[in-house]
Amino acid sequence: MTVRTTTTALVAALAATAAATLALTGAGPAAAAGLQCSVDYTTNDWGSGFTANVKLTNAGTTPIDNWSLGYAYTGNQTLSGSGWNGTWSQSGKNVTVAAPAWAATLAAGGSVSAGANFSYSGTNAAPTSFTVNGVACNGASSPSPSPSPSVSASSSPSASASVSPSPSASASASPSSSASPSPSGSTGTGTGKAPALHVSGNKLVDANGAQVVLRGVNRSGMEFMCVQGYGFSDGPVDAASIAAIKGWKANAVRVPVNEDCWNGYANVKPEYAGENYRTAVKNFVYALRDAGLTPIIDLHWTQGLYTGNSSGCSDVNSTCQKPMPGAGAATFWSSVATTFKNDPSVVFDLLNEPYADRAVSGLDQAWNCWRDGGSACPGIGYPVSGMQTLVNSVRTAGANNVILLGGLAYSNDLGQWLAHKPTDPAGNLAASWHVYNFNTCSSQSCWNSTVAPLAAQVPVVVGEIGENDCAHSFIDQVMSWADAAKVSYLGWTWNTWDCGQGPSLISDFDGTPTAFGLGLKNHLAAVN
Repeated sequence: MTVRTTTTALVAALAATAAATLALTGAGPAAAAGLQCSVDYTTNDWGSGFTANVKLTNAGTTPIDNWSLGYAYTGNQTLSGSGWNGTWSQSGKNVTVAAPAWAATLAAGGSVSAGANFSYSGTNAAPTSFTVNGVACNGASSPSPSPSPSVSASSSPSASASVSPSPSASASASPSSSASPSPSGSTGTGTGKAPALHVSGNKLVDANGAQVVLRGVNRSGMEFMCVQGYGFSDGPVDAASIAAIKGWKANAVRVPVNEDCWNGYANVKPEYAGENYRTAVKNFVYALRDAGLTPIIDLHWTQGLYTGNSSGCSDVNSTCQKPMPGAGAATFWSSVATTFKNDPSVVFDLLNEPYADRAVSGLDQAWNCWRDGGSACPGIGYPVSGMQTLVNSVRTAGANNVILLGGLAYSNDLGQWLAHKPTDPAGNLAASWHVYNFNTCSSQSCWNSTVAPLAAQVPVVVGEIGENDCAHSFIDQVMSWADAAKVSYLGWTWNTWDCGQGPSLISDFDGTPTAFGLGLKNHLAAVN
């Protein structure tokens, strides 16, 4: 699933924290009430621009109505775009963040986080003072450390509802060089590291043969932020954000990524493309792994000009979901496989949500297209890489990692998955299934008749579960069914979007659950 479009994308990768606990003093209602606030100012800096994040906390005993946060820069920092979670504006060096309509009142003890992108040249000194509703604060934020590489990470407006650096405080998603963990040699079996995985019958098992059931979250952002020119991730991806995910008792994180950004195509800003992007993804994946979370790399947005039935966009570039991967996906997976072939704790999800059934005539033809690509895909105007081609790309690169293959109908249809299963010399293929309350296969009778028989023969991972009603009664049913069937599942998505834009698990990156997310959080606490 992907709900972030070019006009609504958000970015907030954190590189460092500069906290200032500020007492509100002076004339005016806030001061008269004796309120106190704290402001955390953080940045992700890539040299010619940066993301500024401010977290305002009301440390007093009375609400702050219609709050407006102000601060000033000393350099030439210039606001780019409209920002998010607040109304951002700039006059000269002065920046104002006004309360959004949905959070006009900041309750006592409450906090709100907002972010925006800025461009600059020269130095990028942090602001030294803040105001709230025009009242000066007496504290000063500490200058943020110089930028260091951290990492971050979607769904599509289609029939589906379809990060974190190493634990050091300096990691953040910027294009600069990184002191990330070494990519080589890890088996994923060390203390605190995710298990090395392989397929045994219908189970995922670790190096000792014990079954591993993956239960966790998706971390959207890396599939759209880079190609839209905003950064690497939607939201912070520091050690604290990973700890928040682990705090939900998750043991896996699915990371959607972008073909154009990984392959370094010219349509992507250089600072977010090629080696810079690959470093960001690697850092995040290794940080998840070292925190004991199984990382699943999901190819989410791909190249290919498609304007037919259910088209997500009329762009040849990787700016939306396409019905099938194009020729560049084979290059992508060969490179990804080469990068992670020494680490069997990393799982590969070959394509987020295939929907060849919307593009070709007949279900049998769609499944042939799914497996074989090429001439088996009449109705898709670009060269299609079928799943067999992508499996071959991974194995030829020397990687024996577990591979997930999503079915048709945006990965909701697994009906002919087994009959069209690609050949795999490593024997490490598993099925990926997505289920939302609005999908065709959204009833337990369908799950029992189509998914359960497959799960009896191969591992099934529900890469995305969700619902579009901001509640959790549907995913509660999915999770209970999956637990009984020993099927893995991951909630969509660990992002702070309004539920009207798609299922969002959290309202704050500290792990505060939404009404929807509360269902997953409570369930994971009970079973993991």
